[in-house]
Amino acid sequence: MTKELMLGNHAIAVGLYEAGVEVVSSYPGTPSTEITMHCANFKGSGLQAEWSPNEKVGLEVAMGASVAGARAFSGMKHVGLNVAADVLYTASYTGVNGGLVIAVADDPGMHSSQNEQDSRNHAIGAKVPMLEPATAAECLEFTKTAFDLSEEYDTPVLIRLTTRICHSQGIVERGERREIDKGEYVKNTAKYVMMPNFARPKHPLVEARMQRLAEYAETCPLNQVEINDKADFGIITSGAAYQYSKEAFGDTASYLKLGIINPLPVRLIKDFAAKVKKLYIIEELDPVIESHCRFIGLDPIGKSLFGNIGEFSQNYLREKILGESAVPKHREFPETVPFRPPVLCAGCSHRNVFYVLGKLGVMVNGDIGCYTLAASPPLSAMDTCICMGMGIGGIHGFVKGRPDYANKAVGVVGDSTFMHSGINGLINIAYNRSNSVVLIVDNRTTGMTGHQNHPGNGLDLYGEAAPAVDFELLCKAIGIKKVTTFRPDDMAEIERVFREHLDLDEPSVIIARMPCALLKSTPKNPPVKADPDKCTGCKLCMRLGCPAISIVDKKAVVERTLCVGCGFCGQLCKFKAFGQ
Repeated sequence: MTKELMLGNHAIAVGLYEAGVEVVSSYPGTPSTEITMHCANFKGSGLQAEWSPNEKVGLEVAMGASVAGARAFSGMKHVGLNVAADVLYTASYTGVNGGLVIAVADDPGMHSSQNEQDSRNHAIGAKVPMLEPATAAECLEFTKTAFDLSEEYDTPVLIRLTTRICHSQGIVERGERREIDKGEYVKNTAKYVMMPNFARPKHPLVEARMQRLAEYAETCPLNQVEINDKADFGIITSGAAYQYSKEAFGDTASYLKLGIINPLPVRLIKDFAAKVKKLYIIEELDPVIESHCRFIGLDPIGKSLFGNIGEFSQNYLREKILGESAVPKHREFPETVPFRPPVLCAGCSHRNVFYVLGKLGVMVNGDIGCYTLAASPPLSAMDTCICMGMGIGGIHGFVKGRPDYANKAVGVVGDSTFMHSGINGLINIAYNRSNSVVLIVDNRTTGMTGHQNHPGNGLDLYGEAAPAVDFELLCKAIGIKKVTTFRPDDMAEIERVFREHLDLDEPSVIIARMPCALLKSTPKNPPVKADPDKCTGCKLCMRLGCPAISIVDKKAVVERTLCVGCGFCGQLCKFKAFGQ
């Protein structure tokens, strides 16, 4: 066995390999993406990994592999579990054949997400066990344990991660791969066909299973008690919150670290509570553990002190309980540091498109992806961004609700998001005949999560050639008659195309196709230069929001280390101040 320093996500992937998993099917979503990316390193070892169009399909694939007797896994972020919930809640009734594990990564603090969501609620609602590792080493070991529990208790098992656990490093001890005997496939209609007559008897079995798992939680090694003789109080916690607590209070507190967080034990918690003078529940987001403790008759201090918003820290906990900091405050800078919001990258083709949309003054129904950054100044060219696929689904509703905007609104979706959940929305537009203009900003990758491939760009998880969805043919097959594809590197052409489509009295699709500037395969031009003699200081170029352009001494200056030579600024400048 060897020891390595690993991210939590990497450790999950190693755990999948060592557990004998054969099928991994996921959709990328920060902070869970690297799990499946690391699985690609095990190609040829018996572990097959792939990107699915969305989380629901990913979990369906994993469930199908489980029915076949293979151990299977699907990874996603918290909002992705919403998409996959349709599969999860019924898979809880059917149970499994080969072990089935789903890792869901929550994002307290919303570092890269549109909401704060506590996935423990899905575990409770679906009535499936959920484990929560607190270290990279536990990520590996809990993953292997999850498959054993899945097969022993005939259930899908959730592993809850958070951003800090996914992206923090720790020492992990690697082991050998376990080969699993799938046996022969045996048809079992009563188990897997969830018609009402077969489904009704399953609910009592699910409840009985949760009772057995609750009994397991009383004595299982996943839950650990740390009693310190000099402790002034006790803390019940889990995951990253345990790490914050330990760093904040050390041996001045006693701890009950819960590794299985659904179902929760009763006797173990009551016994721990009886050994401490004062009991705190420290958990990020919702009061899941606290509510359980109150249900069993305890009166802990929890959300009334810590709240249910945002990500915790060592200092935050220590200040709340002791009124002092755990670590020294950072040194203040002598001057105010300007706020730097995220912006579209230099050379991003989305910048041109959204600049023109802002110029036209249309309503823009947005979606999840890099292009969401166009909502911020100076582009300020997006009205909404709610969930994956709503750029298309929402524009139909908006135009139906405001017919006077039929020629003044555009729905936007990225290429990967179109694959994820945009196609059905476009079918709805064609079928119900709204006068909607849909823009697919196709940069040939899943940009926001780190350039993962998808069914529309002709490459699979391993970077090998795969059949690519033809967006144009697909749109026409759906029933969209007017489909225009163009390269958005000419602002005059962008404006012409938009005006043409906005004047139509029928649904239409615009595909703005230009590879992401950060892809290695995308050709780069020499950086442009700003001629101070020609620049008048009008600052029109600043309206692009390009990070490579700034104003120094009332003149435009191009930072050559950032510029990729796209030339968009030169198209905008009336004074020809930008050139090679």
